[in-house]
Amino acid sequence: MTMGLLAVIRIRGSPDKRPEERKTLALLRLYKRFHCVLVHDTPDIRGMLKNIEYTVTYGEVDVNTLAEVLQKRGRLIGNKRLTLEYLKEMGFENFEDLASALIEGRIKINDLPHLKPIFRLHPPKGGFKGSLKKHYNEGGELGYRKVAINELLQLMT
Repeated sequence: MTMGLLAVIRIRGSPDKRPEERKTLALLRLYKRFHCVLVHDTPDIRGMLKNIEYTVTYGEVDVNTLAEVLQKRGRLIGNKRLTLEYLKEMGFENFEDLASALIEGRIKINDLPHLKPIFRLHPPKGGFKGSLKKHYNEGGELGYRKVAINELLQLMT
């Protein structure tokens, strides 16, 4: 069974969060704005994301976008860039090969030694198009945005 891979980006900061929201953000390792994590699409994760939908945006990431995020924003311990040499040591030919393995569920991001599971992104080039207080389907930026997450990720890398 192949699970999809979701990219989760924290958009809003910390004030006025309920304790369960703070706990969920900590479990997902989303401590700061514009941090992104990759999680497998399971019912448990969907429940966690529903709990924090007014703080994050998320959706299904594709291979090309994930490869670009890994190449530009992937970091090893010590804030060293993720390099092709490291990928070859791990048995991958290039960033696309690693991205497809992650999306297909052949490997988890935690299985890669020294790779940080959090991607620190820039604010989007050109700014956000919608409100930071509304859901994506209401003209805002928060919540589930399906494959449109790829456009936002490209603006933020």
